[in-house]
Amino acid sequence: MATVVKSFAVEGINGFFVEIEATTIRGQQQAISIIGLGDQAVKESGERIQAALEHCGYDIPKDKVVISLAPGDKRKRGSHYDLGMIIGLLQQTDQIAAKNLEDVAFIGEISLNGKLRPCNGILPMVTEAKRVGVKTIVLPEANCSEASKISGIDVIGFEKLKDVVKYLESGVVPERKDDNVEVGEIKSTSDIDFADVRGQNELIEAIVLAAAGGHNILMVGTPGCGKTMIASRIPTILPTMTEQESLEVTKLHSIAGTIEAGHDLIKKRPFRSPHHNVSLNALIGGGTYAQPGEVSLAHNGVLFLDELAEFTRGTLDALRQPLEDKKVTISRVNGTNSYPANFMLVSAMNPCPCGYYPTSKCRCSDYEVLHYRGKISGPILERIDIQKDVKNINYFELGDEDVAPSSAELRLMVEKARAIQNERYKDDDKVSCNAQMTTGQIKQYCILDAESKTLMKKVCEDRGYSARVIHKLLRMARTAADLDGMENITINHVRKVLNCRDLDKSNGKMYVVGKM
Repeated sequence: MATVVKSFAVEGINGFFVEIEATTIRGQQQAISIIGLGDQAVKESGERIQAALEHCGYDIPKDKVVISLAPGDKRKRGSHYDLGMIIGLLQQTDQIAAKNLEDVAFIGEISLNGKLRPCNGILPMVTEAKRVGVKTIVLPEANCSEASKISGIDVIGFEKLKDVVKYLESGVVPERKDDNVEVGEIKSTSDIDFADVRGQNELIEAIVLAAAGGHNILMVGTPGCGKTMIASRIPTILPTMTEQESLEVTKLHSIAGTIEAGHDLIKKRPFRSPHHNVSLNALIGGGTYAQPGEVSLAHNGVLFLDELAEFTRGTLDALRQPLEDKKVTISRVNGTNSYPANFMLVSAMNPCPCGYYPTSKCRCSDYEVLHYRGKISGPILERIDIQKDVKNINYFELGDEDVAPSSAELRLMVEKARAIQNERYKDDDKVSCNAQMTTGQIKQYCILDAESKTLMKKVCEDRGYSARVIHKLLRMARTAADLDGMENITINHVRKVLNCRDLDKSNGKMYVVGKM
């Protein structure tokens, strides 16, 4: 009778249960055969297992060993099945006498000398283990702190195979090491702070509006005016992540392998800044096994696209679905995976090909300027709520009055506005900020008085705004009112958000002669 050992795998952002079955077949050539649609890492497990058995003083079976990873019709990848396979093999050949094996699951790669190496994707696997009723999960010591964030399941970490066997036979749980290291912390609040920004108070006001409501923002300005500097400081004013958000972010980064083993939950909101030559698969996600891309790694944080007009048209247009649906679905031959992508888009670009429009240094024609800006499609621009010009500051004319508020002060404003929104949407799990409001919620919470409605209608008709842009303006007006702590949207809030579309106003002033 085959020995059955429990383990888990990752599919998309979720884990699924895998049964490792180990048995021997007498009378056949000595070998270890692993079946169950495994990738190359799974196939190489046989060699690692044989070396580890010999190094640890166990016998390599003389008969043929067959190890099956069930369900056999689902593809499996990774080296984390090693520990479960070697335990099943040792139990099947009566080299160990494990107790209560049915209550324990195993995750971990095994080295040639019997040490346990950490693996990626621990959080989704441990979450699934808890869901299916596993009482204890055994894994490498380096993954222990990450896995222990899931309550309701016993997590036990080991460094060597010998220690795992000793635990299984005796039931004695080793003492837990406490060497957690936090990931994503900003070393010092003084290292990066909005107080360093000078002379951009109007832009900072728009950024606070964006951060308070989760709105997307585009900064347009000449080279060296501070766009990148300002963008890098936006995470310092975003609200602290909840425990659920931290789990979601850590799970994604664990699957992608972007955090080192042994680290605690990611506590700071992600800030991802891919270069403009990034491939479509790297940005959206893809590869052979449909891995998460930059849009998913920026989940619950900021995705910063610098030099927006230099990105390829196809790459930018691929952002339409994640910007609208807050998730991305990637289909490959090996399967289809969906990943969350609820990020705040922050982007920056030059106003023209030379970068100096509308200063005297610019020699671009209106046609060249509009052609350059036309690299960004209309549907993408419509999904960017705020478009703000970044002033070119004369360093020698800056005075003491040009000092900006600190990140701590701005963050307090943002958190107060978010607290209002949390209370407003407490009964809707899918909405956490104003930028995510549904059409029905806009009608309920974004009511304009007659004067505000008249102004909004006039400007929107003059600029030819679509219904999507109008809805975004209404959501922003709601955020502006939340920042002021007001229940109703006033005309001042409407004026404020209408002034947040600088690129539309700039384009409307240009004159281009069309072809006859």
